[in-house]
Amino acid sequence: MTTPNDGLQNRYSLVKGAARRARQLQSGAAPLIQSRSMKACRIAQDEILQGQVRYVVPEPKPLSTTPSTFHA
Repeated sequence: MTTPNDGLQNRYSLVKGAARRARQLQSGAAPLIQSRSMKACRIAQDEILQGQVRYVVPEPKPLSTTPSTFHA
């Protein structure tokens, strides 16, 4: 497997970003790079690693502090 570059958070984020982009490619989006591969997953990984596609990992939302409505 290719090593994520400095802009990538971790392998999990890389996989999530590549999976989302692969779904876009399978739905008809045009590839942003020339690739020998015909597989959407591989094209998506290459696009990310070449810096053609970026993804943002959102900040976690704080837990709600509203009282629970569940009564035992």
